[in-house]
Order: sequence, then structure tokens, then C-alpha cells
Amino acid sequence: MLTLASKLKRDDGVRGPRASNPASDSTRRVSVRDKLLVKEVADLEANLPCTCKVNFPDPNKLHYFQLTVTPDEGYYQGGKFQFETEVPDAYNMVPPKVKCLTRIWHPNITETGEICLSLLREHSIDGTGWAPTRTLKDIVWGLNSLFTDLLNFDDPLNIEAAEHHLRDKCCTQGAVPREKCPLLMRKC
Repeated sequence: MLTLASKLKRDDGVRGPRASNPASDSTRRVSVRDKLLVKEVADLEANLPCTCKVNFPDPNKLHYFQLTVTPDEGYYQGGKFQFETEVPDAYNMVPPKVKCLTRIWHPNITETGEICLSLLREHSIDGTGWAPTRTLKDIVWGLNSLFTDLLNFDDPLNIEAAEHHLRDKCCTQGAVPREKCPLLMRKC
């Protein structure tokens, strides 16, 4: 899978550690992002949650990949959710850009695919946002967790979805008597 890494090793083997032609060296220069991605993609593939699958449409472009999350428990069990991840040139100083491609009714994902996940924020008030020590593995595990333990109703991005889910949970699962459910008592 790591076509870029194989290519880098092959090129170094053919040319040696330092070539005598500096012009050709500048055309072959590899970005810090791409060097990091070679290592991180290997780590990601070795530690991928069983509910996730990563697809690289172009194996030579490790900075763009698609993730499929198929939750095996909880409210979204049995669903199949696609995410698109693009890693910017300034990585790892800035977080990857992630968008949900599957239309979903979720408190932390808008209908247009924007995602509320603190580690995707460049600057976070609570200190849990992006840091250069984070990796692609953190992103994938975080997206996977949005369907189980990180489902956040207290600070939702999609307020209507959060209210709908809380109303159903509160009133249909018997947690609170229907007449005392705070969401049903509210006038819309």
C-alpha cells in the first residue's frame, strides 16, 4: 500500500544518498507532510478499528483518503458512513480537513457534512483541539467514536438532530414520563 514510501526508497537506492546534480534533487524534494504521512499511514493501517476501512483512491497521494465507518453498536448500528479526509501542506501544524459524505441525522454532523469534533479544530477553548502530536490514527478513532461514546448532545452542531434524539430517548424509552419530558413541554 505504501507506494510513496516504496518509491522514495527505490529512488534513493538508484541515486544514492546524495546525487551530484542539485537541480534534479530539488525536483524530487519530498514535503515534511508526505514524510510524516508515510509513517502515519503505516501506523493507521496497523491499528485501524474493526468498524473502519480506509481507501486511498490514488496510492501516490497519501494526503487524500476516504474513510468508511460501519458502527457495530449503538444508535447508528448497521449504518455505513463515508468521510473524506484531505491533509493540508502545513500538516502537522494544522489539522486535516474532514467532511462527511453520507447525509446523516447526527448531533455532531450537519446535513452538509461539517463535523464537530474537537481534535479537528485548530484552536480549541478546552485544550483538546489539534496539536502537532496528534496523528491520522487519532482522527480515525475520533470519527469512529462519534457513533458511540463521543455522541455529544450537550454542545451539538446540529441542534435539531440532538433535540430529536433526546426527545425520542427521553420519551420513548421510558427514562422520563412523557408528560414530564422537557423537550415535549417546550413550545416550538
